[in-house]
Amino acid sequence: MAMVGLFWITDDSVYVGAEPVGTASGVRLSADGVEALGIDHGRSWSWSEVRSIDVRDVAVRSTARRFATLAFDSLVVAVTGDGELPPAYTVAVETADGVVEVSVVSAVVGGIYTPDEYALSRTLLARLADGGTPVDVLLAWRRDHVDHGTPPREEREALLRKWIGDDRE
Repeated sequence: MAMVGLFWITDDSVYVGAEPVGTASGVRLSADGVEALGIDHGRSWSWSEVRSIDVRDVAVRSTARRFATLAFDSLVVAVTGDGELPPAYTVAVETADGVVEVSVVSAVVGGIYTPDEYALSRTLLARLADGGTPVDVLLAWRRDHVDHGTPPREEREALLRKWIGDDRE
């Protein structure tokens, strides 16, 4: 597994947010299409049925504010022993039949994304939905890097740029 932007990439699937466990809700992207997972969902669409995929309520902060928040949260956990799950956000899948909203848990430590990683991830979601970038591109990268975990922030952003066709460094 590796986390790149809003995506949790496994050997055979890409999840928006963390891979759900048990009956938790989630959104899985595969070569076949989009699947809303969880007790209240259990729906799937082929890529030709999907008009758009977007996210809402994602925690976004500058790198400095993100580190400050993570440091504070770590201190609270160390002092009180009381930790929290990463925050959830909403994935909205639009088809001709309407919009289905699914709550997913953030895959990134602390649940906070940098503005660049968030913006690039949203652009990639649009490219996936419109067929400009196939999910197989992300899965091929994972297969080629199976022995590696989540890359550092700069490499994640470079991957997102590559996947959306933005070659600037």
